[in-house]
Amino acid sequence: MTTAVVVGSGPNGLAAALTLALEGIEVTVLESADRAGGGARSAELTLPGLVHDECSGFHPLAVDTPFARRFDLARHGLRWRWAELEYAHPLDGGRGAAAGRSVAETVAGLGADGPAWQRVLGGLAPRFADLADDFLRPLLHLPRHPVTLARFGAAALPPAATLARVWSSAEARALFAGLAAHALRPFTAPLSSAIGVALGAAAHRYGWPVAEGGSAAITRAMLALLAQLGGHVETGVTVGSMTELGSADLVLLDTSPGAAVRIVGDAMPPRVARALRRYRHGPGVFKVDFAVQDGVPWSHEGSRRAGTVHVGGTFEQVARAEREVDLGRMPEQPFVLVGQQYLADPSRSCGDVHPLYTYAHVPAGWAGDATASIEAQIERFAPGFRERVLARHVRSVGAIAAGNPNYVGGDVVGGANDARQLVLRPRPTLAPYRLGVPGVYLCSAATPPGAGAHGMCGWNAARAALRDLGLAP
Repeated sequence: MTTAVVVGSGPNGLAAALTLALEGIEVTVLESADRAGGGARSAELTLPGLVHDECSGFHPLAVDTPFARRFDLARHGLRWRWAELEYAHPLDGGRGAAAGRSVAETVAGLGADGPAWQRVLGGLAPRFADLADDFLRPLLHLPRHPVTLARFGAAALPPAATLARVWSSAEARALFAGLAAHALRPFTAPLSSAIGVALGAAAHRYGWPVAEGGSAAITRAMLALLAQLGGHVETGVTVGSMTELGSADLVLLDTSPGAAVRIVGDAMPPRVARALRRYRHGPGVFKVDFAVQDGVPWSHEGSRRAGTVHVGGTFEQVARAEREVDLGRMPEQPFVLVGQQYLADPSRSCGDVHPLYTYAHVPAGWAGDATASIEAQIERFAPGFRERVLARHVRSVGAIAAGNPNYVGGDVVGGANDARQLVLRPRPTLAPYRLGVPGVYLCSAATPPGAGAHGMCGWNAARAALRDLGLAP
């Protein structure tokens, strides 16, 4: 029987394991932590009974993918839940904007800027499944839907600062700024619009759902299905080299590129090793989870109903903060992502005490404490917030990096989203999952299509391995 070892049990590692196990391959997953799941884990971080997501919290790209269609995780307990609004962006004075699943309602809420929102994002939503079919795989391929991809490219290629000029109001520009900030790139950088446009279009097609019971539910469902297919997982096992993996026919590494070089060692061709050592990681995040009595008292009404709230002020203020982070300087008013998952999934709360998920964008490897800055940014748009906080759980950049070796320097998205790495990650090649050693593959978020608990990096890498064995088209 063909055997495989997967190193790392994040969503991509488990997706790779499932894809191989489905074809009758004997799969073992090795995880260095004491719990499987990588970025898809949840825990009671603040008060008993409050469920907090430890990293990945929202999953707009996980609902309808080749992996999701092949594996029915709902049969193993995974349930998606949606808030009334997908995301919001408050401004000073109680102003702000919000986006829902409905394009029409979102467009109506943006007034004179509504038609431009329709042109840029609303028009892509009905075609998003076709669009995702192309960008959830390596970008260097013959497009299956060239017209839709070209339409996406027209919005995605310009810098975010350029695309934002199609909107004139502070509200619409800020709403787009929150999307663009997910790239963790300066708004003047090429392709800095791409991730924001994709996430915005996905919100109108699939929403930004959360997993009922916490993101750990994704892991539990994948583990249950893997066990059913005969695979097994060993936790508390740190892999330092290939010699520790025995004689497995396939090895898939859900690791950073640097870790892959260390594990494979001298067997990796020097040109591949050099390219992976040059792989760039992005800025870090500083995370604070709160237990909040009665929720956040946002002055902007729409923010009270949104699963995600982007906190940073105007487009110009968010752009300034992202530029400072890219330069290695901590901004006085950082961009803060706030997750109100309990609005979609009340099971995470205890009565009127709710879990609140927040992180700030900070420089890579930053050693400071952003707790006060995060609280100040929320208080700015929600006066009285501090008075409602019952407990906090703080994870510094160093703690995040130590807790998951893939998060180099606190980079939770698996690599810098610069123009080169958006197109050619993890190295310039038509075979991004292969490592130059027969039977050895990289399947982490450093490979296409990048970050997210969608499992598509693992699916794609496993499919490449199966093709090499002659078991897949």
